[in-house]
Amino acid sequence: MIKLYESGVYLIHGKQLIAEPEATNQIPISRSEAKKGTIAYRILQAHNTSGDPDQLKIRFDAITSHDLTYVGIIQTARASGLEQFPVPYILTCCHNSLGAVGGTINEDDHVFGLSACKKYGGIYVPPHIGVIHQYMREAYAGGGKMILGSDSHTRYGALGTMAVGEGGGELVKQILNQTWDNPYPEVVCVYLDGKPRPGIGPQDISIALIRAVFEKGYVKNKVMEFVGPGVSALSTDYRNGIDVMTTETTCLSSIWQTDDDTRQYLALHGREDDFQLLEPEKIAYYDGCIYIDLSTIHSMIALPFHPSNGFEIRELNANLHEILHQVEENAKKLIKNPDLQLHLQEKIHDGALYADQGTIAGCAGGTYSNLMEAAYLLDGKSTGKDAFSLSVYPSSQAVMLDLLRKQALEKLITAGATVRTAICGPCFGAGETPAHGALSIRHTTRNFPNREGSNPGKGQLACVALMDARSIAATAAHGGRITAADELGYDFVCPTYHFDPTVYAHRIYQGFNQGHKETSLICGPNIKDWPELPALNDHMLIKVCAMIHDPVTTTDELIPSGETSSYRSNPIGLAEFTLSRRVPTYVAKAKAVMAEEKARKAGQPSSEINQILDRIRTLPNFEQLDESTVNLSSTIYAIKPGDGSAREQAASCQRVLLGSSNIAQEYATKRYRSNLINWGMIPFLLKEEPSFEEGDYLFVPYIRQHLQEDLASIPAYVLTKNEIKPITLSIDPLSEEEKEILCSGCLINFNRQKKQS
Repeated sequence: MIKLYESGVYLIHGKQLIAEPEATNQIPISRSEAKKGTIAYRILQAHNTSGDPDQLKIRFDAITSHDLTYVGIIQTARASGLEQFPVPYILTCCHNSLGAVGGTINEDDHVFGLSACKKYGGIYVPPHIGVIHQYMREAYAGGGKMILGSDSHTRYGALGTMAVGEGGGELVKQILNQTWDNPYPEVVCVYLDGKPRPGIGPQDISIALIRAVFEKGYVKNKVMEFVGPGVSALSTDYRNGIDVMTTETTCLSSIWQTDDDTRQYLALHGREDDFQLLEPEKIAYYDGCIYIDLSTIHSMIALPFHPSNGFEIRELNANLHEILHQVEENAKKLIKNPDLQLHLQEKIHDGALYADQGTIAGCAGGTYSNLMEAAYLLDGKSTGKDAFSLSVYPSSQAVMLDLLRKQALEKLITAGATVRTAICGPCFGAGETPAHGALSIRHTTRNFPNREGSNPGKGQLACVALMDARSIAATAAHGGRITAADELGYDFVCPTYHFDPTVYAHRIYQGFNQGHKETSLICGPNIKDWPELPALNDHMLIKVCAMIHDPVTTTDELIPSGETSSYRSNPIGLAEFTLSRRVPTYVAKAKAVMAEEKARKAGQPSSEINQILDRIRTLPNFEQLDESTVNLSSTIYAIKPGDGSAREQAASCQRVLLGSSNIAQEYATKRYRSNLINWGMIPFLLKEEPSFEEGDYLFVPYIRQHLQEDLASIPAYVLTKNEIKPITLSIDPLSEEEKEILCSGCLINFNRQKKQS
């Protein structure tokens, strides 16, 4: 059972929940004082440098990036005056790990990363050694800390660390001794009760939780604080598997109460000093509450195309055709190509659904306890000699070593599974891409469209369903027949994990506080600097180059994952892929706007632009408009953009193509909105239905003035082919620094100007 409270709650002595309407005369302190009783409050305020508890300016204890993001971050910081890394900066090579696509460019990024760590004093984790979040759990997360990562799944709450996933611009700020700014967030209690049934793993609980909260936006941009007696019913390794999936709820961060098992986990990794006993105060107020009885959770499956599309496997098996038909219909709305459709019902044989592929991988699936139990379930079994295949990716070399010593890998291999190294490829479409029309079941983080690597633009379509490692193993033992592990009737006690630090001591470069300024950065031919980006002018003239009417637009749709990852260090090269799997015409249209603006500034405006400017001069007070006070740029409209990854490229690729804004009804995540701002793109809001279409122009006068004076009501004009229509835009509150960044044109320009002044 999962229950969402409709009001705030008080938690008394960590055990008793009292809904706020029922708390009259029972609570001896004010709500404002009780809000200070959460674990989150204490950690956030300990890192807040503003002096104002309601307006956070956070300095983190460590930062981390993988090889899809660290080159761009370091290049941005260099352009802004980087001299050394002021806090531990851990660079991992778990995404662009396979030096296979695009020639030398993957490994060139890694060489760049190592040279940057030597120059500026960083920590470098080479390819195949550990996925980013597993290594951070093993080596850096600890009680009371805060860590910022340029990956959306930066979550270490189960170890007592509040971690946040953001775009690269926010890491640049930390590198330059600036702060992460955010209003104090609401904190939601996740009260765990009971104990999971045999066969239930962390992904089952995660899918059930995401299903309960995602669509309602119950924890959007809030902190999830896990408390209650059920916490101690879970091992810390198990908690990690739930914690990392909180990203898919759209929460801001997470934190768990800690206990002796947390202490043992840290002690096992040689870091017992990093343990802190973290518990709510005797009275703590939360802005909401999610009550979960762990004993009621059954084996789950999240069907395409989102982790929130969850069903109990027993429910799916009892209603196969009805549920799969609905998934197919939803896919039609998303794909919008009648020649390219899902045919999941064709995978029903003998009254059961069959998968074509299984994968257990990454920070969510490849943990020690997951793979130990998968090995137990496959011991003496066979994955079969037909189409179904199973691959497993231990999350670090340290985990792989102990699985090897305990013969778990032997059991998996002899059953027919293949074992890979510690990389994140299957999570974002750069590994284990299934065949056209295939159904892949995965214990990874996401099942967004095409995240498994298929490419609808080339007539390819596959899909992923998320499941727990236990049910994937049970399914593999039945030749791909979807099987719920909790229906097998078994008990398993996971052997104690033994961590051997030797694999890290012999391979990882530890350079914090040991930078050598004279060291040269090694830049392969694909590593390019950011192009010059214009400052914001007095007035904006924007051409609409894409209209997206889906309820939610993911960052994977804004900039695809998978094979595009090879170009992450080449801003102009990567921009060629912008919206390529969602609006294939966007890049050409945005480039046309770039060409128009270049010609206009060279004194050779097109007749279309001249006509648009002449029409603007028919507006009151703009008869004498000086066109030098106007910038021409492009924009996209989407109802709710930015769900998913923290990758700043979802915004920067638009900016490289002279995008100046997004227009939305709301933004799916704080991190995507921050990415827009850091790249000088205004996050406009439009509450009513748009009165413009793709190809129309918008004129937004006095935008610099509005940024300083009135964000709630920004007059603008739509210029269609036949008329001029007034509309009203708005922008949610901005900090003074964010306003300056937007006026400067991007974070790079902002920091350059600060350095010069």
